[in-house]
Amino acid sequence: WRRRRAPPPSPGAPPPPPPPRAVVPRRSSSSAYTLAWSSASPAPSSRRRAPSLVIVAQGKVKKYRQVILTDDIAEVGRKGDTLKVRAGFYRNFLLPKGKAQLLTPEVLKEMQLEQERIEAEKKRVKEEAQQLARVFETIGAFKVPRKGGKGKQIFGSVTAQDLVDIIKSQLNRDVDKRLVTVPEIREIGEYVAEIKLHPDVTAQVRLTVYAK
Repeated sequence: WRRRRAPPPSPGAPPPPPPPRAVVPRRSSSSAYTLAWSSASPAPSSRRRAPSLVIVAQGKVKKYRQVILTDDIAEVGRKGDTLKVRAGFYRNFLLPKGKAQLLTPEVLKEMQLEQERIEAEKKRVKEEAQQLARVFETIGAFKVPRKGGKGKQIFGSVTAQDLVDIIKSQLNRDVDKRLVTVPEIREIGEYVAEIKLHPDVTAQVRLTVYAK
């Protein structure tokens, strides 16, 4: 049998509607993909997200280091000085030779404690010197016998070592003779010597020189 062809549309009649397009129903689940698409849009499964590029910012390279010297260095500084030096100088010279260390908060705290100990020791030494100076100035004159000569003259002189020996015998205290200044003594009489007990403390010591 032969298939009958549809009669041609009559002139002036509207064109027949297009056949319906098949649509696959959407899935009711919460899947990340949907099964509904048309020929005009590609399937979602064919779309792939491009890999993201993560850029990590690097910190600014330090050109200088804050250090504390652990030894004297010519034309640089003395032990204990805090300096700002180039990073390369610290890395290539100071650090390998053990001439300096980084000034970290821990090191800074240790320095402060050490400075406090030093100041406390200085204060103690000065107070002891002041106390000894008061002893010398309130004890009275040290008597120094010498062989007499004609009139008030004496044979020999009175030296710093003589005064040191007298202080040792009478007060049982050791004094460095280099700290003692004795005036020139050639006659009997009253004199005043000085003892430098501390950079800030000088004791006045009275001497009575008599002929024996």
